[in-house]
Amino acid sequence: MKKIYFSLLALLFTHPSYCWGFYAHGKINYLAVFLLPPQMIGFYKKHIDYIREHATDPDKRRYAIPDEGPRHFIDINHYGNYPYASLPRIYDSAVAMYSKDSIHAYGIVPWWIQIMKGKLVKAFKDKDVYTILKTSAEIGHYIGDAHVPLHACKNHNGQYTNQHGIHGFWESRVPELMAETAFNFWIGKADYIKNPLMFMWDRIMESAVAADTVLQFEKTLSQHFAPDKKFAFEYRNGVLIRQYSSAYTLAYNALLNDMVERRMRQSIYATASFWYSAWVDAGQPDLSQLKEQAFSEIEKKEMDLLEKEWRSGKIKGRGCD
Repeated sequence: MKKIYFSLLALLFTHPSYCWGFYAHGKINYLAVFLLPPQMIGFYKKHIDYIREHATDPDKRRYAIPDEGPRHFIDINHYGNYPYASLPRIYDSAVAMYSKDSIHAYGIVPWWIQIMKGKLVKAFKDKDVYTILKTSAEIGHYIGDAHVPLHACKNHNGQYTNQHGIHGFWESRVPELMAETAFNFWIGKADYIKNPLMFMWDRIMESAVAADTVLQFEKTLSQHFAPDKKFAFEYRNGVLIRQYSSAYTLAYNALLNDMVERRMRQSIYATASFWYSAWVDAGQPDLSQLKEQAFSEIEKKEMDLLEKEWRSGKIKGRGCD
């Protein structure tokens, strides 16, 4: 029995967690495809498996590139109190005020999304199928991260409030348990975003406002659950681990009034709208005429290296834990 117990503990402490969770990131990208207009949906549906599977590449890249981490978050409460007026919304102005090192230390997700959008516009103009797919998949990841409240908060994993693990609880455990059976993903169509930078800043501000609720509600709920009811050994992705129990997860979601579902829906809409906006800005190229491209040897090596570094299991820089 002792050997079994310690084996279970080992699974608990070695099981990795990811921003939004691999499941949710893939789901967001997959569902975003169906919000696209007729001129785009055929191309994206044809490649929907790639769009979904590579939604997690930016998280895997955190195991290979130290500079990757800041692209996923912004600790906006480092800059004072809401509405954080001391932080310029334009990247160059923010760097001029605080220095590049400081800005990157506290996260650059809204600005990085603009860089990715520019790359996607260029890929559409160049009719570069591989880069269109790669950039579409990855920008969806960063947009999704910007919708997570704890990605806009210094106390990103409850480390200052004795709530370690809340990050994965909110963005992985809740959607993995509930998305297929309880979440409503009937969403309208993608829209053209006139000012993508300010659009993302609005999403960041929403996340920042919600962060206190995410933390406080879990703290309150934990007072009404005994430890043996709060946690349970249950399967996740085919692996038996100790995690927040189903009962505790359902109670937390109810207390949040379906916040996770709303932010996931908003992530899907924003992702599709960024794809659509980049396509429009590129001149609305005919995607049905794009020629299929086999991966080059360089692209294959890049993907293989990314997978190898990820499986090494050591994040370079700040993770979600």
